[in-house]
Amino acid sequence: MDWSFVFNAVNVIALIAWTGLIALPRWPALLSAILFLGVGVLCLVYTVLMISVLTGFIPAGEGGADFTTIEGVRSIFSSDVGVTIGWAHYLAFDLFVGIWIARDADAKYFSRWFQAPILLATFLAGPIGLFIWLIIREPRSRASGRWS
Repeated sequence: MDWSFVFNAVNVIALIAWTGLIALPRWPALLSAILFLGVGVLCLVYTVLMISVLTGFIPAGEGGADFTTIEGVRSIFSSDVGVTIGWAHYLAFDLFVGIWIARDADAKYFSRWFQAPILLATFLAGPIGLFIWLIIREPRSRASGRWS
C-alpha cells in the first residue's frame, strides 16, 4: 500500500475540516459535516488500519504491534503504517477537541477572532490549544454558573 498517499489524504481531510471550523460560519450543517466527514472519516481510517495491524493483516514494525513497552511502540512508529495510524489518531482527536472548543466558545459568547488563535494552537499542537482554552474558559464558566 502507498502509505504516503494515505498519510497525505488524512492531512487533506484534516486541513479542509480545520479551515471550515476556523474560517466559515458555524452553521449546524457545517459542524455536522466537520464532525462526520472530518472526525468520522479520520476515525474510520484509524480503525481500519489499527484492526489490520492488530490482526496481522498489515505488518507493523519488526516486533509487531506491542503497546506495552517503549521499544514496542518505537517499533510500531518506525514503520510507515505505524506513523500513518498514529497521525490519523492525532488528527481525529485534535479535530474533535477543536469542534468542542468552538461550540463551547460560541456558547460562552467568545468572538470568532478570539477563538481563531486558540483553534489554530489546537490544530498545530493539540494539548497546548486545549490547555489554553481550559484556562480561558474557566472564569467565564464560573461567572455564568454553567460548567458544561
